[in-house]
Amino acid sequence: MNLMKVKKTSLAVALSFVSAGVFAQGSSLQDVISATALSPETTIYTAKDIVTMDGNKQNAQAVAVVNHKIIAVGSLEEVKSKVGDKNVTINNQFKDKIIVPGLIDQHLHPLLSSLTMTAEIISMEDWVLPTGTVKAVSNREDYLKRLADADTKLTDPNELLLTWGFHHYFHGKLTKDDLDKINNKRPIIVWHRSAHEFILNTAALKKYGVTADYIAKQSKSAQEQINLPEGHFWEQGMFVLLPKIAPAIATPKRLKDGLEFTEQYLHANGITTSAEPGGLVSKQLQEAQNAVLSDAQTPFRFYFIPDGKTMALEHLNDNMIGATEEMLSWGEGNTAFLPKQVKLFADGAIFSQLMQMKDGYLDGHEGEWMIEPEIFAKAFTQYWDAGYQIHIHQNGDKGLDMVLKSLKENMKRNPRKDHRTTIVHFGFSTPEQVKELKELGAIVSANPYYTVALADKYSEAGVGPERSNEMVRLGDVAKEGISISLHSDMPMAPAQPLYLMWSAVNRTTFSGRVAGPEQRISAEQALKAVTIDAAYSLQLENQVGSIEPGKLANFTILDENPLTIDPAKIKDIKIWGTVLEGRIQPIKLEQKSVPQANVSGDFVDMHKLTPDQSYKVVMESVRSSKHQQHTHTSACSHDNPLGYAVVSLWQEQMNTL
Repeated sequence: MNLMKVKKTSLAVALSFVSAGVFAQGSSLQDVISATALSPETTIYTAKDIVTMDGNKQNAQAVAVVNHKIIAVGSLEEVKSKVGDKNVTINNQFKDKIIVPGLIDQHLHPLLSSLTMTAEIISMEDWVLPTGTVKAVSNREDYLKRLADADTKLTDPNELLLTWGFHHYFHGKLTKDDLDKINNKRPIIVWHRSAHEFILNTAALKKYGVTADYIAKQSKSAQEQINLPEGHFWEQGMFVLLPKIAPAIATPKRLKDGLEFTEQYLHANGITTSAEPGGLVSKQLQEAQNAVLSDAQTPFRFYFIPDGKTMALEHLNDNMIGATEEMLSWGEGNTAFLPKQVKLFADGAIFSQLMQMKDGYLDGHEGEWMIEPEIFAKAFTQYWDAGYQIHIHQNGDKGLDMVLKSLKENMKRNPRKDHRTTIVHFGFSTPEQVKELKELGAIVSANPYYTVALADKYSEAGVGPERSNEMVRLGDVAKEGISISLHSDMPMAPAQPLYLMWSAVNRTTFSGRVAGPEQRISAEQALKAVTIDAAYSLQLENQVGSIEPGKLANFTILDENPLTIDPAKIKDIKIWGTVLEGRIQPIKLEQKSVPQANVSGDFVDMHKLTPDQSYKVVMESVRSSKHQQHTHTSACSHDNPLGYAVVSLWQEQMNTL
């Protein structure tokens, strides 16, 4: 039964407020039942094994659920004795399956995922999507062939070809001239795998008005990150380009299709809870996300954490905390903003090798700061003093030094217990920094896919083998007893918690070798990192993350036990479906092709519309017939700036017409 449809009887209301803490204080199940006027309908689910991730009872064979909450866990006989036999149903449909706590992807970006997954994917890795697998290309020749094939398939000669996934270390250097050789009449936009760079052909530069005069009006620092003769725009140069191309690559139809596709993708990978730390600071675009993700039938709950970088840049000296807290009411239905949490940013993208490294890069290039250290320090202090949990995007060890400096200074000046300062991504670090994280009480939310995808290439270029083999050093973190969560940062990695587990447990690279074997963690540690420890990192551990009385009945149903299967096969475990707050949700994939960019067919000329008309176009397009009813709640930029900039600049353009 879905939480949104629970009848408001006195029993349902009473049970909906029963927490794990109530049970822990000694209130028995019979105490709860006797306090209500009606006997609840109880469902007991049996399974081959139930991996509870509750430290007191690790395994069970049965779990009892009333409405949306767990009321008992144990052997079938134990559970039956606890709930009695009145109004009880035993459901054996999972008797040959493994039940684990509902899987959590601690950090992903639905809007950016929507835009990349609806582009023509030509990437360095396979993308296993609900509608099929998009195969990888790992060299220049194959990349150019796939790009040419994509061009040939488009029948409209004026239609934009937008592709995502190119990476120069895998596919070689790519310039405007290379794209012109494929087609010099059709606009072609290549979106780098890092999502921090674009390459345009001549037709695209012309169509979207990207001229030398336009570039000359930009700041010196931005011009330094633009190579117009090669059609290449990166970092600050990317922000110069975005106002020109955003209305074309972020159309309302692509946004709607992409969000619905992302919803299906997350469910197919067993996710029942996810979050976006550092999401957009745009209420109207938040409503666009709510239109798809907040619906009562959405198979997961999605949480948002405000982007402190934008808050700092706009409100550092003007009620930054108040401006942040205004966003907490923007959630709706199955989406909500988490209170007293914020996302800050340190250094640049790891996929572009723009992280800040203590010992620099082998080829002499330099990393970038995503926010100036002085501004970071001031924002950190304000949020710290306001009692916030601060999540910080960090990729390089020099970037981590900056974070540790602020954390250390504030702990000394204004000590806090259980602050849960979270180091996000955790690309490169040193053993000494890990020890310091432990001493300061920080926790880690890591992307273990970095090692799988990048350790080989970065050993050869830019970073070198010693540092590359030690990236995402979770073995050291685990030895220190620091809480670890795993995340995909989708689309930086596939939003597949079992694949993330496999990545952290095996550290097997694309070439098949094991990079830094001493940095592997156990399967149990990895499962904790996508269940109870992921919940802990979001301050949701009293609601989700383990299977124990008082928590929400969120389960992921598997064919195999990830703790007993060969660790090399964890990523291949079949997912039957999920249970969300007591509602059974088998995976039923729609048989349709991956939505691809079709800009000429759905492009809306926003310049001809008023702001109100523009907003109406977006919302009418995004709100599909599947998502017509929404329940409002007063519940409670992406670390990749492209995801933020594409949609926010698009919205800004609409609002200033």
